[in-house]
Amino acid sequence: MTQIVITDAIRTPLGKRNGWLREQHPVKLGAHVVKALIERSALDGCSIDHVIFGCVSQVSEQTFNIARNVVLEADLPIDVPATAVDFQCGSSQQAVHLAAAMVSSGQADIVIAGGVESMTRVPMGASLGNGGSSPFTDNIMEAYNMIPQGIASDEIAAKWGITRQAMDELGYESHRRAWKATADGVMKNEIAPIQGVDDQGQLFTVDRDQGIRPSTTLEKMAQLDPVFTPAGVTTAGNSSQISDGAAAVLVMTAEQAEDLGLRPRARIIETAAVGSDPHLMLTGPIAATWKVLARAELRLEDIDVFEVNEAFASVPRIWERETGADLERVNIHGGAIALGHPLGGSGARLMTSLINALETTGARYGLQTMCCGGGMATATIIERIEG
Repeated sequence: MTQIVITDAIRTPLGKRNGWLREQHPVKLGAHVVKALIERSALDGCSIDHVIFGCVSQVSEQTFNIARNVVLEADLPIDVPATAVDFQCGSSQQAVHLAAAMVSSGQADIVIAGGVESMTRVPMGASLGNGGSSPFTDNIMEAYNMIPQGIASDEIAAKWGITRQAMDELGYESHRRAWKATADGVMKNEIAPIQGVDDQGQLFTVDRDQGIRPSTTLEKMAQLDPVFTPAGVTTAGNSSQISDGAAAVLVMTAEQAEDLGLRPRARIIETAAVGSDPHLMLTGPIAATWKVLARAELRLEDIDVFEVNEAFASVPRIWERETGADLERVNIHGGAIALGHPLGGSGARLMTSLINALETTGARYGLQTMCCGGGMATATIIERIEG
């Protein structure tokens, strides 16, 4: 059986909305990580067969096949084709899945999969246009009563009995872990520094994530008002941050890696995607976890490290409740609440962080899962390859 491996994975630091990366065109963010992958691997750009990039708001600077524009900006040969993917928040994780499928089927030898989102320059909802037209038909609304994700967060928290304290504790822990990993230099293994601008507009090299709040406390978080529903438990402190950033992953067969003299960092064991309740929308990671484990013929207990996207603290909390997983092994270097959630780039960011976490701990198996807009989820299991 063909072994599909990841030889490298890298991301930009994540900037806050209107923050350090506000002047970086999203295509430049994407090209930055593609260039970093190629340079670190000493690859000839002619060897790349395809680039697949996830992006959610494919409008304005992120339209006209942003994946192709990333290829051109990265100075890859013009004969390298590219595909843009919209799987909502799981877009770049699905890009990795598609890359693995192309390589496994023999359609390509080497694929770069990744994603990008500049939520500063192309805000959420920008793709709806000035008229604010809904993408949901009357039939869809009548059948599923589509609601904003933040309201869905409050609804699932109520359904599973997740308290405000439990939400805030997860958010606080996300910041604590992210700051510790940054201070300990762990994040350097996954970040490609990039030029940014400070609050005064001065250029500087950004080499860490902007959104981490090392001084936050549970007391401060408890003072925040609910954002989406008056009696809800979802606040700005226990929700993912609106962010700018990109990430990319280099996918090929183990044989190809050996021929090129590249050391694989991880093997892709299995992938899965599911549909879930479009109204609640955020519950998909539960089913996706069970599905990918079954496909891999592994048990939850076999997984050493998890990356469960912190779209809202309610998502890992209900996932924990349903799977019985130990949150001490989840998002060990912090999650999207602290680091940020640049929508289309987050799937590849989580994969980059998962590989780094496996290498940092010396663990074997890692599982990544994300909830996606419209009621879907993605899941991937990888195995660290010892160097």
